[in-house]
Amino acid sequence: MNTVFIGIDIAKDSLDIHCNPDGEHWTSAHTPSSIDKTVDRLIALKPTCIVIEATGGLEMQLAAALTTACLPVAIVNPRQVRDFARAMGRLAKTDTIDAEILALFAEKVGPECRPLPSEDEQALKDLITRRRQLVDMRTMESNRRQRIQSRQVTDSLQTHITFINNEIKEIDRKIKQFIKASPVWQAKETRLKSVPGIGDGTAAMLMAALPELGTLNRRQIAALVGLAPMNRDSGTFRGRRMIVGGRAAVRCCLYMPALSAIKCNPFIQQYYNRLIAKGKAFKVAITACMRKLLTILNAVMRDSRHWQPLIP
Repeated sequence: MNTVFIGIDIAKDSLDIHCNPDGEHWTSAHTPSSIDKTVDRLIALKPTCIVIEATGGLEMQLAAALTTACLPVAIVNPRQVRDFARAMGRLAKTDTIDAEILALFAEKVGPECRPLPSEDEQALKDLITRRRQLVDMRTMESNRRQRIQSRQVTDSLQTHITFINNEIKEIDRKIKQFIKASPVWQAKETRLKSVPGIGDGTAAMLMAALPELGTLNRRQIAALVGLAPMNRDSGTFRGRRMIVGGRAAVRCCLYMPALSAIKCNPFIQQYYNRLIAKGKAFKVAITACMRKLLTILNAVMRDSRHWQPLIP
């Protein structure tokens, strides 16, 4: 029996499906009834892997239907697929070509098919995402207010900033309610907040945006978040190690906790002071502290215990 790999390109109104190795291709409407028919057709093919791109939430309805049908689905980063297409010499881009590239990506790369977040996990993630959007909007409006001289415009900006602040408070209240409604999340939050430097917002972000915390080793979790230094060496050239990729939202949310941990967490404080004493730049030292803090959080979640303030 041939192994079947499927790529599905998702548009707002349509789905393009391509199968490897037989090259079968068809188009379906992006509606609930059409998704059900597509899933039934895919079940008969018994695919080894189905690859779809992350499209800002547009993919979730199809992914949920595929997962419910116990089909192996992998949601991948569009940039990774585009780089793969360029490496294969496929520079043209259409829906049909994209579906074919996704099927080829499934066959050659074999991305891991991970389970989708539960309904509650997705709801918490949506709340966290909305809070981050509101904070970004508040920052933009505050920056505009500093540059504008007109009183009428500044009053309008201040009104909007006040509205956004109230919305953020409401989102924070909903997040707290959501976590309190689940004993499992309450236990996770308590363990995360036992680490000095971690507050309500960071704990909620980690639970929503980094569900893998505690299930991977320290190198894997650092690479997933984008805090693992990457080599830039070639021949006799030795470049500076830099962090790249990963989950930017999680990485950003660890910056302020790392600054706080330098002051209130003796383990992180000693680590930071050692790096500075060695002549490391502040950005290098703070990034290393973020990685160390992430390692501690990963161990706390892995061992299901509170942080112990022991200094080696």
